[in-house]
Amino acid sequence: MNINCNKPNAHKATMDACLITSLIVLIGISRCYALLDVSGIDPKFSAPIANVTVPVGREGVMTCTVHDLYKYKVAWLRVDTQTILTIETLVITKSERIAITHTEQRIWQLRIKDIRESDKGWYMCQINTDPMKSQMGYLDVVVPPDILDYPTSQDMVVLEGTNVTLTCAATGVPEPTVNWKREGDKSITSVEDSGITSHDGAMLHIYHIQRHNAGSYHCIASNGVPPTVSKRIIVTVNFQPIVRLPTRQYYAELGGRVTLECHSEAQPNSINYWMKGKGEIILQGGTYDSTLEDHVFKVTMRITIRLEKASDYGVYKCVAKNSLGTTEESVRVYRKTSKTKQVENQVIQQSNYLGSTTFLKNYTDNKINEILLTASAASSSCGAHGPFGWLVVGIALVTVKTL
Repeated sequence: MNINCNKPNAHKATMDACLITSLIVLIGISRCYALLDVSGIDPKFSAPIANVTVPVGREGVMTCTVHDLYKYKVAWLRVDTQTILTIETLVITKSERIAITHTEQRIWQLRIKDIRESDKGWYMCQINTDPMKSQMGYLDVVVPPDILDYPTSQDMVVLEGTNVTLTCAATGVPEPTVNWKREGDKSITSVEDSGITSHDGAMLHIYHIQRHNAGSYHCIASNGVPPTVSKRIIVTVNFQPIVRLPTRQYYAELGGRVTLECHSEAQPNSINYWMKGKGEIILQGGTYDSTLEDHVFKVTMRITIRLEKASDYGVYKCVAKNSLGTTEESVRVYRKTSKTKQVENQVIQQSNYLGSTTFLKNYTDNKINEILLTASAASSSCGAHGPFGWLVVGIALVTVKTL
């Protein structure tokens, strides 16, 4: 009767028959060689079994090298389960992943395909001498890192100023190390220019998170077994809008035009508009250029005002509003006219043994020349004697035409 011991779905009766057959083979071999004259033969192991480390999913090979085997047999066993795997070239275990190869009855290799974590352990190579000879080798199974979806943090939305903890749950053999980084090597802390661009550990704490902390965080797990894996976690920081103004004052003539400008930042996105005076919303005109940078909505607002009447001058407000609040900043438009200004100017000359120094303020070029001539004549009339003396040359009212 032909019994297939390697069939994965073999009937229980078949497997029992395989086991009985294996035991009969072992007993028969032992008895048979007991009757042979092998008194002068002493098989030995040529080298110890090397310990083997194999990544999960690969093939593991345990090698047992003997010499002077003669008619003795080599068997492989799993030590922890006391399972007979092979006897000579016969595979006893029902696992189809197990195979045995040999070279010239000297090198016996136990091959385990598609290695699993459960295959890790001690394996024994035996020679059926009396007493039995054996040696063992260890099969270690390593597992590349993996990042679990839970309890690893998911993308999150938080309020500015709160404390945030990011978690990265990684598995693997050996246990992976976890490193955190941000895109662009940005600061990993709430301090924007801290220079700290990475953090080691399964948890990353960010205290009093700020808007510049918004963005992508990468959890990177490695344990020396390729490949290294990573997961990206996007953190969005919500905050009330802020408004910035390039200038708060504008000047234009009646009948002219003036373009007002302001910039806002917000998260979530804001509603932006201009107001005139205390509450009149300007519905017509204006441009609103919106961009999203580092998970922050940035808006540049511009509006051109036609100054056709006096009431078009005054205060204008730039307003940005989102679910967290409203922020506004004011600019003022002044009427620009041609008028005469009287500017008080004073020239002070200091005379000493080193010479004289003249200080001028707010003079036109022609008036400066007049002052220089007057200062020179006054210096000559005073003579060289009288160091550290002060002379007020003059106070003048100058008419300046401005547009």
